[in-house]
Amino acid sequence: MAPAGYEPLSKGDPELEGVAELTSSSRPLRSRPRLVFSLVALFGLIGISAFYALSPRNSARYAAEYLHSGADDRLAKCPSGLPPPATPPTKVNPFASLTIDETVSIGDWLLAPERSLNLTRGDKAQISDNFIYHIDAFRPAKKDAVAYLDNPDTTSPPEKFARVTIHHGAASDPYVMDYLVGPLPVSEKTSMRELTEIYHRDRIPYNARGFTTLGELTPLLVKIMPPLADVTEDLFGGSARGLPNDTLVAATMAPFSFDGSFRRAWVSWRRNTPGPWLHPVNFFQYVDFTGTDPEQWKLLKIVYNHQVFNTTEAFLAAYHDGTLKRLPERPDQDPAQGGWSTRKRPPTSSVRDLDHLPGPRSVSFGGLRFRVDRALQYVSWMGWGMYLGFDRDMGLSLWDLRLKGERIIYELAPQEAIAQYAGNDPMQTTTAWLDRFFGMGSAVRDMIPGYDCPHEAVYLPATTHNFEGSIRRERAICIFEQDSGRPITRHTGYADGEFGATRGYQLVIRSISTVGNYDYLFDYIFQIDGTIEVRLSASGYLQGGYWEPAQEGYGTAIRETTMGSLHDHVINYKVDLDVAGTENSLLFTSTAQETVTQPWFEDDWGSEVVQQKISKKIIETEDDALLKFPPNLQGGYSLINQDATNRWGIPRGYAIHPGYSPIHNTVVGSKRLLNNANWARYNLAVSKRKDTEPTSSCQWNLNLPGDPVIDFHKFFDGENITQEDLVAWVNVGMHHLPQAEDAPNTRTNLAASSFFLTPLNYFDSDVSMESVNSVLLSAPAKPGDPWTFDDYGVAPVNCIPDAVPPFEYTGVQTFGLDGKQAPPTTAEEMRKSAELFHRIKIEL
Repeated sequence: MAPAGYEPLSKGDPELEGVAELTSSSRPLRSRPRLVFSLVALFGLIGISAFYALSPRNSARYAAEYLHSGADDRLAKCPSGLPPPATPPTKVNPFASLTIDETVSIGDWLLAPERSLNLTRGDKAQISDNFIYHIDAFRPAKKDAVAYLDNPDTTSPPEKFARVTIHHGAASDPYVMDYLVGPLPVSEKTSMRELTEIYHRDRIPYNARGFTTLGELTPLLVKIMPPLADVTEDLFGGSARGLPNDTLVAATMAPFSFDGSFRRAWVSWRRNTPGPWLHPVNFFQYVDFTGTDPEQWKLLKIVYNHQVFNTTEAFLAAYHDGTLKRLPERPDQDPAQGGWSTRKRPPTSSVRDLDHLPGPRSVSFGGLRFRVDRALQYVSWMGWGMYLGFDRDMGLSLWDLRLKGERIIYELAPQEAIAQYAGNDPMQTTTAWLDRFFGMGSAVRDMIPGYDCPHEAVYLPATTHNFEGSIRRERAICIFEQDSGRPITRHTGYADGEFGATRGYQLVIRSISTVGNYDYLFDYIFQIDGTIEVRLSASGYLQGGYWEPAQEGYGTAIRETTMGSLHDHVINYKVDLDVAGTENSLLFTSTAQETVTQPWFEDDWGSEVVQQKISKKIIETEDDALLKFPPNLQGGYSLINQDATNRWGIPRGYAIHPGYSPIHNTVVGSKRLLNNANWARYNLAVSKRKDTEPTSSCQWNLNLPGDPVIDFHKFFDGENITQEDLVAWVNVGMHHLPQAEDAPNTRTNLAASSFFLTPLNYFDSDVSMESVNSVLLSAPAKPGDPWTFDDYGVAPVNCIPDAVPPFEYTGVQTFGLDGKQAPPTTAEEMRKSAELFHRIKIEL
């Protein structure tokens, strides 16, 4: 009988065409003579030998493809691939992103003459105008959100507000300012005020502004590059004339400023070919684009082959009089040889054995076991429940994470991602990216079904807003359950109740952000014992440098003239743990060697034993909570509630365990990363939670290393952190020493880092034992009897899954400032909005 929820599928169903069936009459009988059996075995051996000796054809069929079935069996069709509905604890998601209609109404309200802001529509604005740069949700105060989350029947949802960034380019002294606008929806109650309490400086210098128009540097580059076109064609076979067929594109390095008093950048030129980041030509220009008048912008330096020229005229003079030291011609500088940097399968490679067959895929034969409320963006699984948020700066965030109804984490969200490079050229040695500047949320694009996430993953949309309108992605977030392939617990034993295992299922919530050349995979992996793994993986293209002997020690050659440059990635997360309430303390637990003497020690071994012992210490102030993991990882940190104990009298806690690659930044003291990413100096830090310290960074920190808008070190001002509401700021990352295998793209299996949040005496015992996806075995009662088992009624299910839908990729939907869907655009326009300063194609 088919399990409940299954639809019987007849043997004549078209989905079963080509599936061979072996009926009972075709099975070998025990009464057949042994001679027949021997002949069958002999021919079978010959067949198997031939099978392994010959390469399989695409039409080859194997034993696993055949269905063994009795004549009277009926096949069941698997349940729907849609998730069952969730039951969120509240009717409103307090952390929800703004809708397109909400941003349109906010924009219209701000543009109204009575606001007296003198605004120009963002899609028509120049950098010298006042315009709305960005609109996003401003998260409510924690006490207001918690009051609603804990008592939704008696408490109203917190009022909704927006954070609005306005570029005041028309001011006599241009500046950037954030405003708090609300309550929403827009009504006669709506007002605005300057939002300064979350920053360490008031007005943001205009020279530290975000990218304003996608071709911001074009007015300067179009003046300085076309006159050099004939020379650059001769020197390295490429030019930038502002034409559609230009063979060179530019990229700028960052930061652009130290304290906001200037805006300058090194421009690196690359070949306009797929994967341009791997095709540098060793030609650089230092440009000044301070202020709002492009007529005042200028070229400061040209560097070619380690030769520095202060003017274009000096460079041209050296070229014409023969004193310019030219780079040698090398094979990979031929534009026709650029195919190696694409993702196209190399034509010379052979097909790996059996790779012509589709690989295994995950199927939930009993139906999906997680619940989703798409409207509220709420997800639940195996006792876990959480709301999802999404914003322009960092993308996906998780809120009000509960296990079995008890809040464990209020907020779990990425904060910033740095990449600091090294090299012997103006590009690599001056680069220290802070990717929040570009908007890691706005850089999210639709995921590739079946590749970025399994076929049965459930996708959720996300919308972000900028000065030109809104971008909506239908596949911004994917959710799926997976079998880890290993039991979460097991033991082989012989006494009653000793032998068994529990399956290690996991729920994964994922989003992928492509910031120029790099792709970041953000994973939140939930497990049935109360553990969460936070994992960051990287792929995409290296920021390649020009390889030559002078670069030795700063990277690795991956082609004749391309190198992968040495750099560090450090990504910061905010973890607002609430362990058995908001009153928590920071516990440091370590182990150390000791020598002890006891009277019962045997004389055979002497009177001393050398062993290790646990030490515990409560860290009492913020000044002592800027932390690195101890050598050999002989110790760790956790948040505990000293006033709440488990059944055994131990304070309940959650530990922060290092996972893959627990690193912090290598370089400390560089002016380009002086104070704008102080969090990256540590493995983790713990501070007293404040609504005025919601993030460890902001988008303008990139261009203000000397005087950042958010200075992380100012969070740590000596306050007591014993039994207080605490936040852990936890880092992941990697020291990326590039190698040939990073081309064309870095691999996520190696470029990965993680940390674990795991119960520490939070429960009385292992709660994964509650799972009925377990088996308990009993030894034979008598010698020779079979082993018996109890699978708690969760037996394997066999059914026919739905066919995998045909592959399709639709990309994002764009909307104008009026909220109306914009017409489709060209691939080149999509590249501009996605790659920004990482790839600049000048246009006349």
